[in-house]
Amino acid sequence: MESLPQHQLSASMFLWLVVSVVNLQPSVCGGAGGGAGGGCPADGRTWVPFNQRCYHLVHGEEDKAKSYTFEGAKTLCQNFELVTVQSSEESDFILDYSRAVWKGTMHVWLGMYYDTSSEDMKWFGEQAVNFTNWEDPSSPSDLVPVDTCVAMHSNTGKWENVSCLDEVENGVICETAERAAEGKREPTPLVSALVILAVVAIMGVSAVIWFLHQKHDFGSTMFTSFEYHPPFRTPGADRSCLVEAEETDDMP
Repeated sequence: MESLPQHQLSASMFLWLVVSVVNLQPSVCGGAGGGAGGGCPADGRTWVPFNQRCYHLVHGEEDKAKSYTFEGAKTLCQNFELVTVQSSEESDFILDYSRAVWKGTMHVWLGMYYDTSSEDMKWFGEQAVNFTNWEDPSSPSDLVPVDTCVAMHSNTGKWENVSCLDEVENGVICETAERAAEGKREPTPLVSALVILAVVAIMGVSAVIWFLHQKHDFGSTMFTSFEYHPPFRTPGADRSCLVEAEETDDMP
């Protein structure tokens, strides 16, 4: 089996190295809900994605909410949290979603609790309360602080303090973060930079190999052109020279 020429072998090695390095870069995961093992929970319930979060509305017969206490509402979420509202955009989404599922207007339990240490309301999961939409924050409340929960009106989006113990007709919305696709990661800037540097380095090495190979071929050609070649002589001329030499030797 004939071996490949050196320049073809160098090109093949270069292409193989480029493909190998590029394959080291992690794949970019797909969009919301895309990819194996990613997206919203697959537990047989209807989950709606929004801004990398998943939402599920609990409702009874005829698409109507039933009466639940705060603890009862948490139980319905089955290891997921009650809904939190982190922005006006999320609030608008929840309102539109609830109107499309439930008939009429009602209150929605929010995943808030009274923190005795800070003497303020906090989200479950310890997220910072960066957004609020109170109905009337200046009005005093006669509720015991530790028994105070928060509900959002599905018509206006306004919040108000309610008793955690009362069994009221409040809607239940469960929330969780979208799961990342298994086995896939977002490429980091460092990895991308290393891939680019590796490709540039491989191209540089390949260019040097190609240059040295071309230089070697050029040098061989020049050396061959300057080799000494005796003048071309025909066999007849050699015999004539030999006869002349013999006659010269025979002369007295």
